[in-house]
Amino acid sequence: MRADLLIDSARGILVCDDASTVLMDASAAVADGRIIAVGPADDVRSQVSADRVLDARGMLLMPGLVNLHTHLPMTLLRGVAEDVDLQGFLEMVWAEEARVMDPSGVELGARLGAVEALLCGTTTALDMYFHPEACHVGAASAGLRHVTGPVFFSFPGPDGLSWEQRMDLARRWPDALRSIGGPHVPLALMPHAAYTVDLAGLAEIARLADELGAMVTTHAAENDTETADTLASRGMRPIACFAESGILRQRPVLAHAVRMDDDDVSAVAGAGASVAHCPGSNLKLASGAADVVGYRQRGIPVGLGTDGCSSSNDLDMFVVMRLAADLARLLRSDPAAISAADVVRMATLDGARALGMGERIGSVEVGKEADLILLDTRVPHLTPLRNPHTAVVFSAGRSDVRHVLVAGELVVEDRRPTRVDVPALLAAADARVATAAS
Repeated sequence: MRADLLIDSARGILVCDDASTVLMDASAAVADGRIIAVGPADDVRSQVSADRVLDARGMLLMPGLVNLHTHLPMTLLRGVAEDVDLQGFLEMVWAEEARVMDPSGVELGARLGAVEALLCGTTTALDMYFHPEACHVGAASAGLRHVTGPVFFSFPGPDGLSWEQRMDLARRWPDALRSIGGPHVPLALMPHAAYTVDLAGLAEIARLADELGAMVTTHAAENDTETADTLASRGMRPIACFAESGILRQRPVLAHAVRMDDDDVSAVAGAGASVAHCPGSNLKLASGAADVVGYRQRGIPVGLGTDGCSSSNDLDMFVVMRLAADLARLLRSDPAAISAADVVRMATLDGARALGMGERIGSVEVGKEADLILLDTRVPHLTPLRNPHTAVVFSAGRSDVRHVLVAGELVVEDRRPTRVDVPALLAAADARVATAAS
């Protein structure tokens, strides 16, 4: 059969299926953006005639990482809010956003964030930010599979929109998304949080999600102060707000979910909602530690996220994987509380499933879209390579990412983005921040 690309003789393939299959000395073939063959190198090589062969000797092939919660344009706000908790962070960042993040700033920041993410091996990001059209243009132009959508507040917010304007944008969003293009992504609606959107607004968003067939994501139970503020303003905890308003029925992706009590966990599990675990941000803001082992035991799907660059300071999902593994073991006082293979799957297939895209991406299987990364293992910190999953979680890093494909396109080749002039992008970002500060 004909292939556009043969990824030949990888040292190993982490399939990231439910069995955590690893294939050693294996190859994969890609045609029309999809995986058409995976298996022993000799077998695949004999089956395909490829337009191009990528020599993968010494490399691990695996699915691209899925960042299940981030704010990509906040690359331009890196370092703005330090040594503060969530509430102090929001106060400082929202003031800066109103000054810096108009549509042109959002597009630039999203492009910078997308390039950073791709270089870190992330191929899909669930990205909540203002001016979603500009945000999607910026990220998709770099080649990222970029899931975003309108953000909702019950007050004007840093972008200054009224509720009516937000709802109008949401109704126009399907057409806008189609016109911008990029790799396939689901429609998404993004209420900021229960303490920033009232119950009537949440209910309206839930109804619109039904109407549009859109997924929903929101911040939820991030720290104790948020819970107290939501109780004071809404008369119930954040998760209860989402249940009361109908948001939970949309099976949303709940970002953080650090401070859920037993009733919250039961409600989330019963609704089939997912959690985007962001250990780097939660630790840095001293928000707490989500019990992801307990959530998974109760049937809650858990994916991983970086959060934005102004709270976690980078978009490195390898750091997130390591923090997630170590924090889960510490929280449970059990070094076997979660396996490295489970953590890798959280960062790939489980994240894809939370987006409703588990049949398209998240594992290296025939028929899926070719969102793939190759890690070069010919380095001291990955030698010897006894267990590939353990190596990815506890030893590998973004510097090991050699090639990145999204929907079959090489968007990073030999550690260099193929769609973006990186020096020009960095200069534009520096200039934008300097101009805004003057």
